[in-house]
Amino acid sequence: MKICIVGTGYVGLVSGTCFAETGINVSCVDIDPNKIDKLNAGIIPIYEPGLEHLVKRNMEQNRLHFTTSLKEGMEDAQAVFIAVGTPPDEDGSADLKYVLDVAKEIGQHITDYLVVVTKSTVPIGTSHKVKDAVQSSIDKRNVSIEFDVASNPEFLKEGDALNDFFRPDRIVVGVDSERAKNIFDKIYKSFTLNRYRTIYMDIASAEMTKYAANAMLATKISFMNDIANFCEIVGADVEMVRKGIGSDSRIGTHFIYPGVGYGGSCFPKDVKALVKTAEENQYSLKVLKAVEDVNNRQKERMFAKIIEYYNGDVKDKKIAIWGLSFKPNTDDMREAPSLVLINLLLEAGAKISAYDPIAKDEAKRILGDKIDFAKDQYEALLDASALLLVTEWREFRVPNFKVMEKLMCNKAIFDGRNIYEPEELAELGWYYKGIGR
Repeated sequence: MKICIVGTGYVGLVSGTCFAETGINVSCVDIDPNKIDKLNAGIIPIYEPGLEHLVKRNMEQNRLHFTTSLKEGMEDAQAVFIAVGTPPDEDGSADLKYVLDVAKEIGQHITDYLVVVTKSTVPIGTSHKVKDAVQSSIDKRNVSIEFDVASNPEFLKEGDALNDFFRPDRIVVGVDSERAKNIFDKIYKSFTLNRYRTIYMDIASAEMTKYAANAMLATKISFMNDIANFCEIVGADVEMVRKGIGSDSRIGTHFIYPGVGYGGSCFPKDVKALVKTAEENQYSLKVLKAVEDVNNRQKERMFAKIIEYYNGDVKDKKIAIWGLSFKPNTDDMREAPSLVLINLLLEAGAKISAYDPIAKDEAKRILGDKIDFAKDQYEALLDASALLLVTEWREFRVPNFKVMEKLMCNKAIFDGRNIYEPEELAELGWYYKGIGR
């Protein structure tokens, strides 16, 4: 069996590689020749644990191919997955330009029946636009070729994407024909053998499921951050509250950790897009508007704590930052809370020395020489007035506080992920501020 994946970003590259690992012949297409040349040379453009090894292995086994030609990638394919970007417009809606451009080109090259699948996160109703775009190109050729459109949203967590792909909670497929369903049965056959759930539904419901899932997770995060801020006012410890409510099976322990706000390529963009889609249909998603508002304020929360500690003046103070990526095990800096905090601190006159084990190059691309980048976590602390922990990389969990004390000119820690114990640090003579504690 052969499939084609259009787009070699996070979703496309991970999905294509993992499909190849199950024995499917996969062609990954991208319009960027530099990226394709690097991939063919075994150079991976993103960081994802275990991905580089799988890419090289499946290329060696001749199951995974990279090309700039969609026509070439589509040859003998039974399904084409559109996995290109859907960046937000200024009004928050998802920009479908790249998705529809691919759909038009598919219509130019299609020669036999295939399923055109939206893998990108797209607004509800996009399938109709994709179908019209493909059909329009076919009509211009004065030929008659059958095809189906389907939705197969991804639910991959950056940093744990391979595990999510091979051991999914569910596989959601939106189809409107039995013929398309049969193609997906073949694509996901290895997962069916392992009894992983494939849930078939109509296309609109599949498109909505992706947005609703991300919106629910974002809601849990903002809810917990709001509760954490209130805990500080009334003297409660949000970590105790978290354990108390997390033990309720109806709530669970996932995504109820307070922090500096959510970021990344999915939650911020998808919440905005869902709110915008609702507005276009004359409906107001009031809960999600509040979720977005809480998250925007939360990203500034630790800055306010630092300003308060220094009585409003951080000019020329050196602040060390541990962690730049929006979450551990990725180099993704999109909508990262660290960027908000860094810009606020710089505007207030502070100096920044930062360390991240993976995202350093991406951060340099975005920030340039605005801040200093340390080679390790302790170098970042040299003569620092305070440490601000933003991303909870594993190597930050048990630091040597005695070494830190010698390096820093002031013993102050602002813990944006609540990974340290206030009592322990108080005994060691440190000033400590977390979230909701």
